[in-house]
Amino acid sequence: MINMIRILLVQRLDDKSFSENRKITLREVSEVTKIGRATLTRIANRQDYSVGIDVIDKLCDYFECDVSDILQRVVKDK
Repeated sequence: MINMIRILLVQRLDDKSFSENRKITLREVSEVTKIGRATLTRIANRQDYSVGIDVIDKLCDYFECDVSDILQRVVKDK
């Protein structure tokens, strides 16, 4: 069994874009949160990318959500 934590950045972006009826880019998230755009791109595109709690905290602030809305524990069989 393999355990991993999945970051739901793309899903939160889609939800926020839908609720605000506008396109939200990683550049905008980067500018507001001060998280590097390259870091956000890695989070969005790589399942195995690891980030610190400070990044998760900034994303929670930006999306006005709880940690459980950003992180998901996934258990996979080998």
